[in-house]
Amino acid sequence: MVRKLFLTAAFLAAATVASQADAIEGNWKRPTGAIVKFQSCGAAYCAIVQTGEFAGKQAGTMAGKNGVYRGSLTDLKEKKTYKGKAKINGGTMSMSGCVLGGLICKTEAWVKQ
Repeated sequence: MVRKLFLTAAFLAAATVASQADAIEGNWKRPTGAIVKFQSCGAAYCAIVQTGEFAGKQAGTMAGKNGVYRGSLTDLKEKKTYKGKAKINGGTMSMSGCVLGGLICKTEAWVKQ
């Protein structure tokens, strides 16, 4: 009986921690097919490329909550960093990188994996 109660309590605690994960955390697939993982790194979320030519490299950081994030994004191929923002709606993230104070932006739809 005690063992059963202990296992139930442990399961509920693990479920609570899992449900507290932020919406941006996890693997996201870009339209290019590359997978990018967002993971907690200090007060922000680091974007780490998981597949392809730049696997293992950091491609930016985002901070925010409630599905709205701001930070920086790095185009690893061109070696340029841009201001970025992301908005999550269910399993889709609208990711934008901007230059010239936000005058020119490129937006991609990323899908949660």
